[in-house]
Amino acid sequence: MRAQFWGTRGSIAAPGPDTVRFGGNTSCVAVRTDAGACVILDCGTGARALGAALMAQTSGRPLSATILLGNTRWDHIQGFPFFAPLFVPGSRLTICGPEGSAGSLRDVLAGQMEYTYFPVELGQLPATITFRELGEGTHEIAGVRVVAQFLHHPAMTLGYRIEADGAAMAYLADHEPFSATLWHGNHTSSRAESIVHEGDRRHAQFMAGADLVIHDAQYTPEEYPSKKTWGHSTYEYAVGMAAAAGVRQLVLTHHDPTHDDGFVAAIEARARAYVAQLGYAVEVCCAYEGLDVLVDPHAARPLAGTPRAPRTGRDAPRGCRILVVDDDPDIRALARHALSQDGHTVSEAASGQEALALIDRQAPDLLVLDLLMPVQGGLEVLKILRARPATAALPIVVLTSMDDEGNTRTGFELGATDYVTKPFSIPQFAARVRACLARAATGAA
Repeated sequence: MRAQFWGTRGSIAAPGPDTVRFGGNTSCVAVRTDAGACVILDCGTGARALGAALMAQTSGRPLSATILLGNTRWDHIQGFPFFAPLFVPGSRLTICGPEGSAGSLRDVLAGQMEYTYFPVELGQLPATITFRELGEGTHEIAGVRVVAQFLHHPAMTLGYRIEADGAAMAYLADHEPFSATLWHGNHTSSRAESIVHEGDRRHAQFMAGADLVIHDAQYTPEEYPSKKTWGHSTYEYAVGMAAAAGVRQLVLTHHDPTHDDGFVAAIEARARAYVAQLGYAVEVCCAYEGLDVLVDPHAARPLAGTPRAPRTGRDAPRGCRILVVDDDPDIRALARHALSQDGHTVSEAASGQEALALIDRQAPDLLVLDLLMPVQGGLEVLKILRARPATAALPIVVLTSMDDEGNTRTGFELGATDYVTKPFSIPQFAARVRACLARAATGAA
């Protein structure tokens, strides 16, 4: 496989004399396999130059390609209307990604091509376009094994692992840490089992043994605290996860539009110094437009434990019964607002005792549970529910301000499905719940 970078920015394109070295276009990476498959990761503004290059290579003949969108935010799709193969009769393009926030994948892409915004509407394009909405799991696409996994972002976002030619690479843009506390004890051990939060551990396991990982690193460690819940990572997080996963080569991408070439170069230097300081065995660099990486097979193995996905993102459960348990009425109101937008039926309880009584009458499809409540705390409720056969597999999202290592570890050991810390953003909380419900439905299937 070869991976070529055509766009490396996040949020918005940042062209100009100060971004010449690393590039000013938004996310777009082209992957070619030895068998000739063309897989395009995201369709930001970099897709315009990519489309022109592909047409030059084929002398304007029709092209077959697959586009994998991480999400449908503008920086991932704005290049789509300018992708030249769309205008070539006979071209066949499969567009894959998670559902859009307000409709189907097709509707979202058609929306930015309404005549108000663009002179050619989606239905007028001469290429044959197929839309495929993906959930978590393994998908066979264009002869390539593609494993998809939800990332931690305010919008429903998928990361992709591509396995072909005996090699494996992962593309993980728009992702932030699940927890501020990353490691049990000494993080220089760089082992996946040393990761505190199950979400971060799952993230590292998704990269396991990959020959190449392309990872979001939009913010510096100093910037991140004021950007928390915005859905992006730091180089320290990306390096730590890659080292724990045994990754050979790490490319940092999704550069912030306010970071000029000097700033991105400094991030690259800091990331390499961090690797050296901790003795990690991973090569790291910052992505730049024109970077061409040959993904040589090494010791990568197909990712285990990833069943074929039985459902798509559009089929993700909606209209479920969710019980929110918290002694703070404001937190319950925020949670209700976040969840009601997806059509869920939300009930509330102000204490552990009240929650158990409600669950006895009718078990919900998912429980949102605060830890620190008077008389009967969330950990005790969690322990009781996991001991009952009827609720042993009930998805339980812990929602708490107690995000220290001890409580986080105890919560997961007692069977928490996810662990969300306060304060939280409404979009990010809603996305986490959607992911939990989708995983529960897939497991049941």
